Amino acid sequence: MLVLSGIAVIILGFILRLNAMLVVACAALVTGLAAGLDIIATIERLGAAVRDSRFIAVVWLILPMIGLLERAGLQEQAARLITGLKRVTAGRVLFAYFLLRQGTAALGLTSLGGHVQMVRPLVAPMTEAAAERQLPLDPALRYKLRAHAAAVDNVALFFGEDIFIAIGSILLMLSFLSNYGIVLTPVSLGLHAIPTAIAALLVHGMRLQMLDRRLSRLARIGA
Repeated sequence: MLVLSGIAVIILGFILRLNAMLVVACAALVTGLAAGLDIIATIERLGAAVRDSRFIAVVWLILPMIGLLERAGLQEQAARLITGLKRVTAGRVLFAYFLLRQGTAALGLTSLGGHVQMVRPLVAPMTEAAAERQLPLDPALRYKLRAHAAAVDNVALFFGEDIFIAIGSILLMLSFLSNYGIVLTPVSLGLHAIPTAIAALLVHGMRLQMLDRRLSRLARIGA
């Protein structure tokens, strides 16, 4: 059970709001030492894991492109597109993105979306523009809408990607269950993830409907 002490380090570090990279590195060291490795072997294991996962850093190459697009007015164009549509609301914009994000994640296209690629430059400005058609936005309400946009991306991806049979989470569960003699197929796990994804869609759709009602209520109070 001492090997699980690294989880306690992560929880404590996040509660204290320490630097995430420092917390994860400390948790890895604590886990290695608790497993009986010396400090040198633990650092070697940590370095090997970083080296083997270096391809993950490729995603940062998209940041300069996003910056150039924003400088050229990407956010303004996205907001202008929404203001030209009738009967569009912030909740409906987010719900449409939820459907897109969850559907593409279920097909294995997890990179088609994300906070950097979609939420910040497109989804959040479109959501704010839709809300501004009802009422002027103060900073607190604007940040709340941005938080809703980020939450839509997180929830849709989390519950949608498990439907795809070749995703890492499915393979991890298969490996874990097989160690205990429970043999399943990727297809069976993917099918069992569909009801959960539908439930997430319905629950989050209700949250977005409540968001629209709150904006309408604030608009009536302001009027």
